[in-house]
Amino acid sequence: MNLTLECKRSLNRILSRVDLSKLSKNDSKIFHERLTQHFPRLFELLVTVYNERYDMHYQLEQLVQQLADSFKARPAAQKKKDKQRLNNPHWHQSEDMLGMACYVDLIAEDLADLQTKIPYFKDLGITYLHLMPLYKSPEGDSDGGYAVSDYRCVNPKLGTVQELNNLAKALDKAGISLVLDFVFNHTSDEHEWALKARAGDEDFAEYYYLFEDKSIVDEYEKTLREIFPQVRRGSFTYLEDSKKWVWTTFNSFQWDLNYSNPTVFTAIVGEMLFLANLGCDALRLDALAFIWKEMGTTCENQPKAHKLIQAFNACLQIAAPAVVFKSEAIVHPDEVVKYIAPEECQLSYNPLTMALIWNSLATRKTRLITQSLSHRFAINPDCTWVNYARCHDDIGWTFDDGDAGILGINGYDHRLFLNKFFTGQFEGSYATGMGFQFNPENGDCRVCGSLASLAGLEQALEQQDPHLLEMSIGRILLIHSILLSIGGIPLLYAGDELGMLNDYSFLQDDHKKHDSRWVNRPAISNEDVVLAHTPGTVQNRINQGIRHLIKIRKTHPVLGRAKTQVIHTGSDHLFGYQRTHENGDKLLVLCNFSENEQTAHASVFEHLLPASQAYDLINDEIITFDFNLGKTLTAYQVSWLYVKAQ
Repeated sequence: MNLTLECKRSLNRILSRVDLSKLSKNDSKIFHERLTQHFPRLFELLVTVYNERYDMHYQLEQLVQQLADSFKARPAAQKKKDKQRLNNPHWHQSEDMLGMACYVDLIAEDLADLQTKIPYFKDLGITYLHLMPLYKSPEGDSDGGYAVSDYRCVNPKLGTVQELNNLAKALDKAGISLVLDFVFNHTSDEHEWALKARAGDEDFAEYYYLFEDKSIVDEYEKTLREIFPQVRRGSFTYLEDSKKWVWTTFNSFQWDLNYSNPTVFTAIVGEMLFLANLGCDALRLDALAFIWKEMGTTCENQPKAHKLIQAFNACLQIAAPAVVFKSEAIVHPDEVVKYIAPEECQLSYNPLTMALIWNSLATRKTRLITQSLSHRFAINPDCTWVNYARCHDDIGWTFDDGDAGILGINGYDHRLFLNKFFTGQFEGSYATGMGFQFNPENGDCRVCGSLASLAGLEQALEQQDPHLLEMSIGRILLIHSILLSIGGIPLLYAGDELGMLNDYSFLQDDHKKHDSRWVNRPAISNEDVVLAHTPGTVQNRINQGIRHLIKIRKTHPVLGRAKTQVIHTGSDHLFGYQRTHENGDKLLVLCNFSENEQTAHASVFEHLLPASQAYDLINDEIITFDFNLGKTLTAYQVSWLYVKAQ
């Protein structure tokens, strides 16, 4: 097939049929320019995925009409931002970027009340606010809002779509980018599409994977891994009323969408662009690794999943190019990077760095983080890592067994150790965490807990031990120092900047007690904020320490758009990396992951040559390189050694 010729014929046919009369003259010009630029890529991607579908060309026509309608509905302020972002595609790589993730009702009463928190966000330095799913979802258990019943309706307990739009405008005025979840692998079983499918509507039944034949289900199950084995074994749920099996990768009330049906792609594009037009700057692609199913495979990270995400991206470039995608691929590191590209996901969570920070804290060794990140941290220079220590979810140990094997570490056994260490089952552990989704067949498990509790603060306070307290504070600040300096967008989970501990109240809630992730989703009160601002408190020490690091970051471009090179420090307990800005500025970061003094080999200073001195940004002092002694760091100390270009 000559795709170029077919593409031109298809576009001409579509433009002769779709209604663009409602676009203004200027909008029509812009839309035609973007459509002409991006349609060839969109066409090729969709032909690759849907060439055997009889209705593909009809769906292309429907898709273009939807893109035009969404572009027409896009507010003028968003169209202005489209132009700005196209002229500044690296906006997300600035040293000013600082993210926070939160649930609306755990940091405020509702969306209207959340607007009153904007001064707090600005004072902290937040420029990127990710609100956990706030859409209409089932009462009771909704997987923390990730079972969406209506993408265009806000959960009534949180407010209205208009209030969300008002918040987006207020955040934008304050210089804070809004990030929303795009839950596109599945809907809740209460979504209109699912209700119609369940009622026997054949068109909507094809929106999901519904099987009457159990043998088909069994064949798929042979190669699928279980994501929530404590909730339900397998990846399918039996529907008694219709006598059918439905694909439910996660919970039984979350029905996987059938992307082998192009109607589903077109429909979901409509929901995506509705969210884009609300005023968000980024969409987090939830569970993106699972969207394409292929019998005989794991149904994760399939080539056509990438094609579809790139097609979604092309649709954004036509109708809402200011919006970027953030990949949530909590999979093997080799697969994570495959989603990161300007034409796919411009932003990506960095689960490997997260896992390796905690691994280094548990082992006091930095061999694995140095080995892994030395060849895995670099990504497309036009894309950006989102670095986090934990989120609303669990912590999984997603390091590569090959990297571990080079160091003589057995990956399976080591994961068992990490799970025991961070759930307090290993002798000498300082961590207070909880296990999540233990799989009895393979022993797999993940870990939940607030950053402070996992870092030892909860245990230190319970034992009223001054030494343990100092060590836990050191770990907390060490973690944040890496997030803020290693390169990318640092993402805090709300409450971590306040030193908040695990919240065990979820155990009293019948809808939550089965899901240990709620332990690390504490509700933040005004009292918690006041405590963190009260001199002399542990929370104040943590808060002020993090604020100090944030302030430094925001005033030094070398902590923004700059290259990162992981280095060998000469010590198994020290982690180091160099940042180099295009203007020649350099920053050498050294981190001590142990409770004892450690010395970096003098050769680390070679990364800062030809300078003979550096400015210690954290301690606000000038140091002279000593090639005889190297650099000694105290327990959990971090040094940011800065050399300005001559």
